[in-house]
Amino acid sequence: MYSILFVDDEQAIREGFAEYAAFLGHTVTQAHDGMEAVELCRGQDFDIIIMDLMMPRMDGFTATKEIKKTKDIPVLILSARGEEYDKLYGFDVGAEDYVTKPFSPKEVLARVNVIVSRHRLAVSGKESLESDTAGHTIHTFGGLVIDMDARIVTVDGTPVDMTPKEYELLFYLVRNKGIALSRERIVREVWGYDFYGDDSTINTHVKMLRAHLGPYEKHIVTIRGVGYRFDAVV
Repeated sequence: MYSILFVDDEQAIREGFAEYAAFLGHTVTQAHDGMEAVELCRGQDFDIIIMDLMMPRMDGFTATKEIKKTKDIPVLILSARGEEYDKLYGFDVGAEDYVTKPFSPKEVLARVNVIVSRHRLAVSGKESLESDTAGHTIHTFGGLVIDMDARIVTVDGTPVDMTPKEYELLFYLVRNKGIALSRERIVREVWGYDFYGDDSTINTHVKMLRAHLGPYEKHIVTIRGVGYRFDAVV
């Protein structure tokens, strides 16, 4: 069972969800705005945060950004607005999923189960992080070994030769593992604001990157309509 922080300025929505979740054995803490959510997260941990967007004092986007600065807690965003921009921006600030109101508590909890399970796997030690004699941090995913400091990637012991941009793209995905990254965010962080290509350029680089990774290509997951995510466990 999960410890859930449910953040919404509408009391009826908070209490309705909390009653259903508690019936299934979950513990639900309620917050009426983003500022209260940030304060609660400073003093305790939760398995997941369900965050409304449009709230007084501090909106859900800002609250999510603030919480992610200090806590590695997955966030599922709720919003009455279903515009693509809001969804993409939600992923940009670190949310793992997005549900449009009105919502079914049953569906939300099904998504919660997937998100929490995936997050726990990602932090359970299945990814090996160690330092070599030179002090480099080595990311190991089975037979995929990534040394970002030395810019060396090996697949089952064989070094992989990639272009500089392919290295940058892989390193960026790994540094943000478990996070849904929109194509716009990838362009901004990897290519820079002066990039004038389109989605096909990013898709081509991901395709080439997957080809280099061979049997470990499944670590790079396509999120339809959004972008990509690097999963530590597949």
